[in-house]
Amino acid sequence: MFGMSHDSFLLLDAVVTVIGLIVLITKFKFHPFIALIIAAAFLGLTSGMPIGTIIKAFQDGFGGVLGFVGIILALGTMLGKMMAESGGADQIAQTLIRSFGKERVQWAMMFAAFLVGIPLFFEIGFVLLIPLVFIVARRTGVSIIKIGIPLLAGLSAVHGLVPPHPGPLLAIGVFGADIGKTILYGLIVALPTAIIAGPIYGTFIAKYIPGHPNQELVDQLAREPDSASLPSFSITLFTVLLPVFLMLLKTFADVALPDGNFFRTWMDMIGHPISALLLALLLSLYTFGHRQGIDSKRILKLLDASLAPTAAIILIIGAGGGFKQMLVTSGVGDVIGHMAVSAQISPILLAWLVAAVIRIATGSATVATITGAGIVVPVVGMIPGVNRELLVLATGAGSLILSHVNDAGFWLVKQYFNMTVAETFKTWTAMETILSIVALGFILLLSLFV
Repeated sequence: MFGMSHDSFLLLDAVVTVIGLIVLITKFKFHPFIALIIAAAFLGLTSGMPIGTIIKAFQDGFGGVLGFVGIILALGTMLGKMMAESGGADQIAQTLIRSFGKERVQWAMMFAAFLVGIPLFFEIGFVLLIPLVFIVARRTGVSIIKIGIPLLAGLSAVHGLVPPHPGPLLAIGVFGADIGKTILYGLIVALPTAIIAGPIYGTFIAKYIPGHPNQELVDQLAREPDSASLPSFSITLFTVLLPVFLMLLKTFADVALPDGNFFRTWMDMIGHPISALLLALLLSLYTFGHRQGIDSKRILKLLDASLAPTAAIILIIGAGGGFKQMLVTSGVGDVIGHMAVSAQISPILLAWLVAAVIRIATGSATVATITGAGIVVPVVGMIPGVNRELLVLATGAGSLILSHVNDAGFWLVKQYFNMTVAETFKTWTAMETILSIVALGFILLLSLFV
């Protein structure tokens, strides 16, 4: 079309669509939910997809995201509401502030997110810890960006680099890497990367964008508790970390026990993120509810009220998933990935680059990791002596880069932190890009020794 090859036209079409989406939201003030639907339809029509395929691709993407993220957000928000209402979030905040001091509370948030995030999906860790961001910001007077960016960096670093997150885990299978070495190398790379992109960058950018949190969410998740008696730090920590423990137990069972084992089968169900979070919520009804003197009628009202502020967020995330699926189905991701393979560069850099361009095109870190690994693995077979564990990490690092309007995580952060699109680019997008590039640097450095 227009004298261009099909691949070139797809690339141009994707660029025009993304720019148009940004203009609709920033210039014409379209609601992101509506703008994402319009952008997805435009890309589908202009890329030549059949009408039926366009509708189905958007529905599949929308439902695919909400089938997991929507449930996680709902359960996590309910758990966060119970923790906040009982004073559990306040208890953790006070303990962190006492332990690290007001001047270093951003470091506390990064380390907490890094540890909690190892077995958790990004979205689960986010909804579990976001009340702490609000309440610590309120109690200390420290900028929400200065506290929030380190939390996001800690969660995102382990999401992209450390199994048992789905991207690295599946890349291990594709490359034939050793899971134990990958976890070890992943932790070595992820921690200093999170420090640079989190507390260090967060402190810098907070000078220019201090942030103004969503007041409705602050009132819900970070308000002063009614009860003068707060739940103990140990009870609060146990309740919140129960999903972490259950998912770690599932991972251990999957590694140590054979298929069909009775205990492993049950742990696969109990340790699934949705099941684990549901069990933690049920426990919280006692530890944060009845144990704190909150009766059943009030608990019901609290849980019901907790869902209202997340409705718009869930719809926007779903529409972002639909837009992402349109990019995948139209073939944009494949075009960019195969172009990158033709470059004459080292396998580690190639793995990072392929995952990076697919991430930019599709918005999904997991899709970028899995697709990137599948594209690069034939090339790796032609080059002897390549460290396959580092290839997994390089692919994961590339999958973190430049989160923008086609990524559900972009909208999740934007809505919770009540930022404009431009402010989200300067904080979240920049932080993700720093994570990706710094991680690549550490991986290349580690390749000199392993």
